Amino acid sequence: MEFGGGKRSPPISLQQFVSTMAPLIDMEKEAEISASMDVNATRNIEIAQKRGSALLNLKCSDAQTGLMGKVLLVLQPNKGDVLPAHKFGPHDVVVLKPNKAELGTASLGQGVVYRLKDSSITVAFDDIPEDGLNAPLCLERVGNEVTFRRMKDTLIQLSKTVQKGPAADLIPVLFGERRPTVSRKPVSFSPFNSYLDHSQKNAIVKALSSQDIFLLHGPPGTGKTTTVVEIILQEVKRGSKILACAASNIAVDNIVERLFPYRVKLVRLGHPARLLPQVLESALDAQILRGDHSALANDIRKEMKVMSGKLLKTKDRNLKRDIRKELRSLAKEERKRQQLAVVDVLKNSDVVLTTLTGALSQKLESTTFDLVIIDEAAQALEVACWIALLKGSRCILAGDHLQLPPTIQSAEAEKKGLGRTLFERLADLYGEEITAMLTVQYRMHKLIMDWSSAELYDSKIEAHPSVAGHMLYDLDDVQRTSSTQPTLLLIDTAGCDMEEKKDEEDSTLNEGEAAVALAHARRLIESGVHALDIGIITPYAAQVVLLKMMRSKEDKLKDIEVSTVDGFQGREKEAIIISMVRSNSHQEVGFLSDRRRMNVAVTRARRQCCIVCDSETVSHNDFLKRLVEYIDEHGEYLSASEYLNE
Repeated sequence: MEFGGGKRSPPISLQQFVSTMAPLIDMEKEAEISASMDVNATRNIEIAQKRGSALLNLKCSDAQTGLMGKVLLVLQPNKGDVLPAHKFGPHDVVVLKPNKAELGTASLGQGVVYRLKDSSITVAFDDIPEDGLNAPLCLERVGNEVTFRRMKDTLIQLSKTVQKGPAADLIPVLFGERRPTVSRKPVSFSPFNSYLDHSQKNAIVKALSSQDIFLLHGPPGTGKTTTVVEIILQEVKRGSKILACAASNIAVDNIVERLFPYRVKLVRLGHPARLLPQVLESALDAQILRGDHSALANDIRKEMKVMSGKLLKTKDRNLKRDIRKELRSLAKEERKRQQLAVVDVLKNSDVVLTTLTGALSQKLESTTFDLVIIDEAAQALEVACWIALLKGSRCILAGDHLQLPPTIQSAEAEKKGLGRTLFERLADLYGEEITAMLTVQYRMHKLIMDWSSAELYDSKIEAHPSVAGHMLYDLDDVQRTSSTQPTLLLIDTAGCDMEEKKDEEDSTLNEGEAAVALAHARRLIESGVHALDIGIITPYAAQVVLLKMMRSKEDKLKDIEVSTVDGFQGREKEAIIISMVRSNSHQEVGFLSDRRRMNVAVTRARRQCCIVCDSETVSHNDFLKRLVEYIDEHGEYLSASEYLNE
């Protein structure tokens, strides 16, 4: 595992990188668009809903005026109070259509998912959609071409920026043409966070000493974000202006939340994905509202809200046309006022936070930074990282290349190199010279951690004493029972006639395993574990849908979170139940054999990790066989037959 071990691959030149990546981005864009076209091409929108890429039978329950002149429509199911299982997430690009739309029907409007609740989805539109809001509606996800356009623009910019621009001295280092440099002066710092451990302090010293590039390697539960936040605070204290980015909105919001108590002058670009009060207060939109330019814009928005309300109620076509015209002119005036405020806010902030693609926002066009920090860098496409990197002269990448890689639709583009991240490439190029690994973890019981540490991290991780021995039955109101006692538990379906099946989308599911996973969850709840403290993880989307359907039939189970492995990255629960799904006579395990995916699944658990699997099928793979043997040796083994009568 060690960085720099073995033979290093030769560095790729900047021009090689640009010429290799440009066609791969096109390939990935085509794959994503054709995936969303499949939805439309099926004509059968019900199949699209089963896939999670469409929501049918919605009604518009409210229209509000959002910031920057956006219109926010709140959509709820016509019948029932909960949205069906779906794959919509904040910032997804969506189109709104009449429910009975034929193939090729013009949409009512294209928007972006703004807020998600169990019972509603709020979508932001630039303009109020045309007629049709009073009839049943359908929402479809579409490929986001903006992201791909931004990546292509960045490649063009990268090839032009070699001699000039804020990153002119950084680029040769990141392509292996010049060695990284470190400050000769010894660095010391007085921590803002008094609970930092020795490996975090060492990493921070190394980060502050770096003159161009530093990699922070954070295995699961080792406090990577805590360390990133301390680095930001130390750099602000030095007078640096910082751009902090991550591949996902959730990761960006997480940094905002953690920085908030320190009263740093920060601004969050883009719609915050989770509208927490502390994130909201830091959002650019909210700071604009507090600015001097905003009083006039505020009056304009009040007027727009009244007019939007009238538009929804009126049936008169001429009146609708006039109101829309007036709304457009008001929105234009409001945007002008707010753009002046944007400049003020950005100029006065020490830290600007945004997603990687958000870093290409026009609002940042003339802003340069002393330091660019990218969290979750091992989950981001290298091209996306360059969107942010071109704005600064130094960079710090934080991540773990032994957890999940970036999600890529095109298998061919991935094979040709789109999936190789900048984090991996630099680790390969410079190894420990530019890297520090965090080695104390604060999440898992030692037994859960030891498997991951030995398999992937050269047994270098240690459990902090506060978590090393913690048990499920140490939680308030949880009884010590045969279900809460084990830290590791294997429930074996071998010989129980629980074979996998395929659904119509060719995803794999296993009804017997789903029933067993929920039966174990039920036992935990009956022993006093809160449903909110339990997560069920499975690698297959069809199994997620099946588990959610079965869960919804029982009130006590409804707060258990069910998700794919990808959906749980960066998160944790007191008890995790993993449904491996695969059970077949050919002993095929599919992508269960991906070490990174299984590493993430197991390390989400704090006090108990329970694996439901067919040991005969999964043991056909050496890596999974070692996991089964490890649990057999250090945990408890049960046959699924013990759960059958439940």
